[in-house]
Amino acid sequence: MTETDAPVVSMRGITKRFGGVTALEDVDLDVYPGKVLAIVGDNGAGKSTLIKILTGVYQPTAGEMMMDGKALVMASHADSIAKGIDAVYQTLALADHLTPAANMFLGSELTKSFLGYRYLDNARMKAEAERVLKERLGVVLRSMDVPTDSLSGGQRQAVAIARAVYSTDLKVLVMDEPTAALGPQETARTLKLIEAVRDQGLGVVVISHSLDDVFRMSDHVQVMRRGRRVGVVKTSESTTQEVLGMIVGASDQGGAAA
Repeated sequence: MTETDAPVVSMRGITKRFGGVTALEDVDLDVYPGKVLAIVGDNGAGKSTLIKILTGVYQPTAGEMMMDGKALVMASHADSIAKGIDAVYQTLALADHLTPAANMFLGSELTKSFLGYRYLDNARMKAEAERVLKERLGVVLRSMDVPTDSLSGGQRQAVAIARAVYSTDLKVLVMDEPTAALGPQETARTLKLIEAVRDQGLGVVVISHSLDDVFRMSDHVQVMRRGRRVGVVKTSESTTQEVLGMIVGASDQGGAAA
């Protein structure tokens, strides 16, 4: 990717008010294909509200969004998925008692017909789940016939990501605290999953409180404070100290998006 590539999604002047409370004020955001944008900031900085607008859960009070240069308007999360934006939240939203394949196709099960009746095509769903995990994420589970709650944290992340990327129309994947509560080995595996998604040309947006992980996985870092964007830096040209200073307000000057 060259630095002149256009963003796949742009947000301009995004403001969100809940009654008399302003959660976001005049926030911009750019997501580039094949790049990871990390969003950081203290609790209450507006990170979650911003990604909920990006994923159609909330609608902005003011501002505009663009996808591939065209106006982007979404009334729900289902709208965002249809337009190529999906999210993997910290809870992962997995049904623990179901198998990885059943989780991946939950709500969109593959079926087959026999004697005029429709049946779940479990064999095809299992084969498709294995294929997507291996080809898209480089993950091979020891067994596809176990309940998902028996998998490790990194493997569960892989199932949740595979469910999102199974759609060939996906352009942007949003991840909320993907390494929270994971040990060092599972964190490393999850960061590799994020790299695999990025390397397929998708734009990735990650919220994280771990600056160490942010600097290992991201291309750019956007810092939020008190509902505003206070800066965007290129990860390779910044430091954790600089970003931490922006988070706590030691410096109000952030770099421009590179």
